[in-house]
Amino acid sequence: MAVSVTAERRNIFVVGLDDFHLAQLKTLPDAEQYVFHALFTHRELKSGRGFPMRELLDDGRRQLNEFPETVDAVVGYWDFPVSTALPILRQDVGLPGPTLEAVLKCEHKYWSRLEQARAVPEHIADFCAVDPFAEDPLAQVTIGFPFWLKPVKAVLSHLGFLIGDDRDFRHAIERIRAGIRRFGDPFNLILEFAELPEEVAIVDGNFCIAESLISAGRQCTLEGYVYHGEVQVYGAVDSQREGEAGSSFTSYEYPSTLPESVQQRMAEITSRVMRQIGYDDAPFNIEFYWEEDTNRIWLLEINCRISKSHAPLFNMVDGCYHHQVMIDLGLGREPTMPHRKGQFRFAAKFMVRRYEDALVTHVPSRGEVEAIEAANSGVVIEIAVREGTQLSRLPYQDSYSYEVAVIFVGGQDRADVKRKYESVLARLPLEFARANEPMRPPAP
Repeated sequence: MAVSVTAERRNIFVVGLDDFHLAQLKTLPDAEQYVFHALFTHRELKSGRGFPMRELLDDGRRQLNEFPETVDAVVGYWDFPVSTALPILRQDVGLPGPTLEAVLKCEHKYWSRLEQARAVPEHIADFCAVDPFAEDPLAQVTIGFPFWLKPVKAVLSHLGFLIGDDRDFRHAIERIRAGIRRFGDPFNLILEFAELPEEVAIVDGNFCIAESLISAGRQCTLEGYVYHGEVQVYGAVDSQREGEAGSSFTSYEYPSTLPESVQQRMAEITSRVMRQIGYDDAPFNIEFYWEEDTNRIWLLEINCRISKSHAPLFNMVDGCYHHQVMIDLGLGREPTMPHRKGQFRFAAKFMVRRYEDALVTHVPSRGEVEAIEAANSGVVIEIAVREGTQLSRLPYQDSYSYEVAVIFVGGQDRADVKRKYESVLARLPLEFARANEPMRPPAP
């Protein structure tokens, strides 16, 4: 790499860059000092039938090394394959960030549970590894019904199943065997770059983890980072669920309404876990459940990135997208985030879902979406489907529902946000037909 001829301009490579988040990046403080480069677009990484993992690693490293100026940061806000590829890409050009092993101790669900059990055993569910391709996978399960069964690497609860009995297990194993290699095979390419302990090396990307159920409670996600060994939490976001056993997210709400004492306990647990893992110089988010009746806190999982879903909420309430944290750390400096400097006191992301397969017969035009947004202060709408889409063919859905749109709403309090959302949803011209019914002809 050559020396940059424009010292005041920082070259920031974003893995999986897309227009929606590029627009957010360009609003950050000092954004005029940054030049954002796409190291693969989101479409190139996530729109195909598989993940181009080898191309991402090989061609990505080539692009970085052949870039004629300095590479000042390599960042990303997407989950797999971006989150797990970042340590390899950064290491090749000498940039700061966590080791690959530290990232895998978060992203590999089984390895992560092993590390969590060493740091905070009283806050995690019982678990065991399961080989779905074994002759008798159920014989490997050491916990009783009911339990969750999920791949050691997946996103958005993909191929995650609630198992109530033998029949549920057999059905889940059939689905998992048919689909797990979509994530498992490319994840195994990442594992080849890591030094794995023996107990983890035998549990590759095509394994599952079974976990005992956690009693119903309130879910909360802490957004934080580690900088030079110091763990910091800068925001807490509540998650609302519905569907079978609370399997599907319906909204994220910021700031959290959990008691401050509970949020502080979650932050202390977070610090213990991240120190155990050895994660450093990068953002993360970590999910918890709080049982109100027992006052017990359960750790669900850790993600090695900012949550892109939470970014507009931070902007609405705090006055800045938390991509700022990602950029600061990528550039090797301590993050600076404003607090409660935004236009609204409360904000939420609502996931519009359907729970049965259907054909999308009509979606709003860009003009219709913009008109709804203009008539409702603090509203941003993203449509996740196209006319003619069959919901069961959508990628990366959880096992019990389909996400068809998301609506971000800012307001003065939770009631104000909920009222705005219901008003917007009533005006949103999304139409569906049963999957076995013919669609009306597309609008001219």
